[in-house]
Amino acid sequence: MPRKGEHDYSATVVWTGDLGEGTKNYRAFSRDHEIRCGDKPIIGGSADPAFLGNSSRYNPEELLLGSLSACHMLWYLHLCADAGITVSNYIDNAEGRMVETENGSGHFEKVTLKPIVNIGGGDDSELARSLHKKAHSFCFIANSVNFEVRCEPEIRCG
Repeated sequence: MPRKGEHDYSATVVWTGDLGEGTKNYRAFSRDHEIRCGDKPIIGGSADPAFLGNSSRYNPEELLLGSLSACHMLWYLHLCADAGITVSNYIDNAEGRMVETENGSGHFEKVTLKPIVNIGGGDDSELARSLHKKAHSFCFIANSVNFEVRCEPEIRCG
């Protein structure tokens, strides 16, 4: 049982890509899989198309980018509510760069969050901007990765 302040998560990943020959060779199988978390809708996953994946499914790199962006947003909205800033719209066009290494592995080099945030006309836009830094410092996912996560917010009033 987790201690106070600890939270356990679980996910089940099921490979659905056996095309009849298993992994007989690198091109003999699909990278398709399902990500399941309890009774929630199943997420259809695959590899990036550069690694023979299915472009109509989410790949792990996209999901990592989405997790960083969503975690930052949720903290930001919380902090704005606490500070009396009314956010009426939030959209983040996050970008990330992964580099492959000589041995075929790879790693993320950086992620840049680019949130566009609409706040109330009378709200403090500088405070709204500064809360992104605080949200970043609180973000569970950003605190768990070993690469740079930048934030380049745009604040719109009115």
